[in-house]
Amino acid sequence: MEMSILNMYQRLRDYHVPLQVLDEIFSNESDLKILSDSWKALEDGGLIGDEVAEEMSAAILDELGDDLVQSLSDDVKK
Repeated sequence: MEMSILNMYQRLRDYHVPLQVLDEIFSNESDLKILSDSWKALEDGGLIGDEVAEEMSAAILDELGDDLVQSLSDDVKK
């Protein structure tokens, strides 16, 4: 895996994006391109490292909704 992609994965994981969601995004070329382009746009806008990860994770979690995130968390605990 390319280092910048691995870095995005790890940072998003650190900001509590469920692993199932990350695996789905990173296994789909179209989704990964959208994520990479959005990540770069935030960096070009002046955000760095954790700031980008925080913004991206918030957007992903918001898009998923609380119910889905909670159900994924419950699956991990089982």
